[in-house]
Amino acid sequence: MKAIVALEDGRIFKGTSFGSPGESTGEVVFNTSMTGYQEILTDPSYSSQIVTLTYPLIGNYGINDADVESSRIQVRGLLVREACRYPSNFKSQKSIADYLKENNIIGIEGIDTRALTRHIRLQGAMKAALWAGEGNKNPDDLVDKARAWSGLVGVDCVKDVTCHTPYVWNTQKNSSYNFHVAAIDYGIKYNILRIMDALGCKITVFPASTDADTIKRLNPDGIFLSNGPGDPAAVAYAVDTIQKLIGFKPMFGICLGHQLIALAIGAKTYKLKFGHRGANHPVRNIKTGTIEITSQNHGFCVETDSVLKKSSAIITHVNLNDNTCEGLEDRDQKFFCVQYHPEAAPGPHDSAYLFEQFIALMKEEKNLKK
Repeated sequence: MKAIVALEDGRIFKGTSFGSPGESTGEVVFNTSMTGYQEILTDPSYSSQIVTLTYPLIGNYGINDADVESSRIQVRGLLVREACRYPSNFKSQKSIADYLKENNIIGIEGIDTRALTRHIRLQGAMKAALWAGEGNKNPDDLVDKARAWSGLVGVDCVKDVTCHTPYVWNTQKNSSYNFHVAAIDYGIKYNILRIMDALGCKITVFPASTDADTIKRLNPDGIFLSNGPGDPAAVAYAVDTIQKLIGFKPMFGICLGHQLIALAIGAKTYKLKFGHRGANHPVRNIKTGTIEITSQNHGFCVETDSVLKKSSAIITHVNLNDNTCEGLEDRDQKFFCVQYHPEAAPGPHDSAYLFEQFIALMKEEKNLKK
């Protein structure tokens, strides 16, 4: 089947469909990871986005049920140079083409992903419309649809990915747990839950709209604020809840959770030109002076000056590519947070110590109360 990518600025890319037929709109972004396409597809932080993968061959190790990061594919479309039809891996259960078709997701191959990525880097992430099907489609109609789409700024994307009711994540049913964590789900990745479970945490996951009183009644040992999609400033109810929870128990935030903490302490966020998405972003840990290679996926960022002016929090991590804020901490208020993904799915493991830091904070809090 034929396929078209139409950008809001009128740029057109033509290719071939390897997924489901149909139309879709979203924000087109790029990810530079060489592996981890299944985790990328199922990461809720990509809700409302069309992902361009810069690595030229995608799908060579197939798809399996174990490596998903949520219950479904979250992206609105996938753009690649070449999709592998015949994967080779002992864990593979299906091809990426079959996976997209089963989930009614458009996949387009054969486009110049290098040119598209360079265009986004120069012009910024932008709205786009996709079409895949038989016959012909007027590209100008797709450009009009791309321009008419709402975009992400000011839009609450969290409501589309959060759980609807609280649940307990417990992969080891008969294990005894040392800590009880209340995790607020703004689009949480499964690997975050897997890691905390392995570190001895019972985890109760709450919908994003949960109020502070509900969390306080649970009286957990710690509070985790998850990753998620879109504009943090549009999730005002989450900011209100976090403001009421800061200082109550040790708190750890990742990605959107980091941005929401920043808003809760009076800082500001803003939209990056084309975002940070990939598995090799260098970050400097200011406290230790060490460099961490990190996995990242965000289009918004915390304004550094607003943190320093509006709060007692300190900047703990800085992105070495553009000096943006990558981490915050306030020991007195018992919280810390990072912009990147220490759960590394996909990505390096340099930042896995942050989960141990969360455990140490909860342990310290428990000991203080004895």
